[in-house]
Amino acid sequence: MLYWLLYLKLYPYNHTLRLFRYLTFRTAFAGLTALAIALLVGPWLIQRMREFQIGQYIRAEGPSSHHAKAGTPTMGGVLIIIAIVIPTLLWADLSNPFIWLAIFSVVAFGGIGLLDDTTKLRRRHNLGLRSGQKFMLQVLVALLIAIALLALHAWGLYSTRLVVPFLKQFHPDLSIHALLRHRGLMVLAFLPFLAFVILVVVGSSNAVNLTDGLDGLAIGCTIIAAGALTVLTYISGHAVFAAYLQLQRMPLVGELTVFCGSMVGACIGFLWYNAHPAEIFMGDVGSLALGGTIATIAVIIKQELLLPFIGGIFVIEALSVILQVGSYKLRHRRIFKMAPLHHHFEQLGWSESKIIARFWILALVFALFSLTTLKLR
Repeated sequence: MLYWLLYLKLYPYNHTLRLFRYLTFRTAFAGLTALAIALLVGPWLIQRMREFQIGQYIRAEGPSSHHAKAGTPTMGGVLIIIAIVIPTLLWADLSNPFIWLAIFSVVAFGGIGLLDDTTKLRRRHNLGLRSGQKFMLQVLVALLIAIALLALHAWGLYSTRLVVPFLKQFHPDLSIHALLRHRGLMVLAFLPFLAFVILVVVGSSNAVNLTDGLDGLAIGCTIIAAGALTVLTYISGHAVFAAYLQLQRMPLVGELTVFCGSMVGACIGFLWYNAHPAEIFMGDVGSLALGGTIATIAVIIKQELLLPFIGGIFVIEALSVILQVGSYKLRHRRIFKMAPLHHHFEQLGWSESKIIARFWILALVFALFSLTTLKLR
């Protein structure tokens, strides 16, 4: 909106407004705007949550130290989504289809989380939607994202080829070319791509949700992952950097840098109130939205295979749950004292602040490694 007004409309009359043309300038202001919204609206939202008694329900089988957190205002993800969407609408080029796809992702997954959180409040229990219901809604949103990307592919704005870390020339295509020649089999040709996008997006959404178990843990790791994505989106849309690093250049995806900047600013602002001891929790509305959106951006910029490094902690947390459940069902024995992994360290006697700080350090190491792979090719 401001980009359209200050640059596209007013620039011919005042050339000093050319600053608003630059992606880095708008990204910085989007991040600062998101930070300001989160910091200013946060206290009001926390107070309203307390007035309406919208508090967290703690699962009975969870660590005993968490029972004191019962009643802490939840659904703070609403604040995160608002602080992401408004700056994006203000500072991004709204004629860019990838911007609207990212906005759809954060709002749609946030809507699923909101439905889940309100169900918990209505039942006065920590269990919301049935796992099957939540999963099907996530698959539906991910499928819509994949279909939108295929539409952009048909217009020549997107590719179904993968970018493989460490390999310069290997770019496997997720469409079956033999079926593309037959008009009646076109849908079948893109089934591998649809399945892959659904797997990545739904998996990431749930991974962040599983990580959200300690004050500031998930949001801190998200800041780091979003920061890495900010760099990657900028490089992917930059002609010189993309050519130098031998990446597939996608000029339109560079605009997502503004969206990623908004995400970083919004998450930093939320961390101000979510840091230990937390004044508010993000709830599923925040964790599902952030996880799904991180994956959506990774898919758009063709860094899906780099996502396990960008969000390394999220992957480790999700794997710990998978291994724990699988081991218990197959061997009737647990690998960890409690899953997800952060609860295991709590059971070992680590303090909450120590676990959070060390997981943040690991998240930063993973993110930095993901950026080095751009050159190690």
